Amino acid sequence: MSSEVFSYESLVHAVSGAVGSVTAMTIFFPLDTARLRLQVDENRKARSTPAILAEIVKEEGLLASYRGWFPVICSLCCSNFVYFYCFHSLKAGWLKGKQSAPSTDLIIGIAAGVINVLVTTPLWVVNTRLKLQGSKFRNVDIRPTDYSGILDAFVQIIRDEGVGALWNGTFPSLLLVLNPAVQFMIYEGLKRQLRRGVPREFGQFSKSEDDSKLLSSLRTVKCLLVNRARKYGMLGLFKGLEAKLLQTVLTAALMFLLYEKIASCTFRVMGLSNNHYKKR
Repeated sequence: MSSEVFSYESLVHAVSGAVGSVTAMTIFFPLDTARLRLQVDENRKARSTPAILAEIVKEEGLLASYRGWFPVICSLCCSNFVYFYCFHSLKAGWLKGKQSAPSTDLIIGIAAGVINVLVTTPLWVVNTRLKLQGSKFRNVDIRPTDYSGILDAFVQIIRDEGVGALWNGTFPSLLLVLNPAVQFMIYEGLKRQLRRGVPREFGQFSKSEDDSKLLSSLRTVKCLLVNRARKYGMLGLFKGLEAKLLQTVLTAALMFLLYEKIASCTFRVMGLSNNHYKKR
């Protein structure tokens, strides 16, 4: 098992996924800026994504659409490195050279997602704080922050709010691990279909839930959703959806394209066999 976990192949996949995601996110970063502003700044009217970006640039300057780029890219690079590494090493250990299936891809995707969330949540907490720093909010309830960088943000959060604050939002993030898991399941399944030329059906899956802590966290999430719906209506729950869909779809498409090209090129340059990779 250790040979699959600590393998050069898993490292190639991890680096390729990290580089691909960083490049894709850099290109489409302004879309994420628009999405975050719409969701956090409650007094900003939800209009089209280009209109929001034009408004931000007009009020705060051209570089405002890339504010917080560095911490986001650092977090994304680490996050995707961990996810791709875990996904491919767990898959190699599970399959041991056998053919994969949609159910296997989903389960491994969920496991990789859980590990990724637990390891990288502090980075995302810090990058969100830094991304919003210096923004002009119409919501007067939002307090400005004063961090000089990633390390300073870590120090201030731990000092003022405690170590646990670095894992704020972990439970909702754990609920969302199904997103990349399903994405990888479909992506890997489509690759197998294209190689075989034979259509396959994806199975249906269910997930089990824990009890006390899970129910408590679910109540918290439910309360937040209910309060927002009461204050802003049902449409308030979907604020920033257009920008998020654009950013997610375009970024994922470019990321997977770059990931495949980088991984394939690396295997070829290093003279390594890519047959095992193709089987999966």
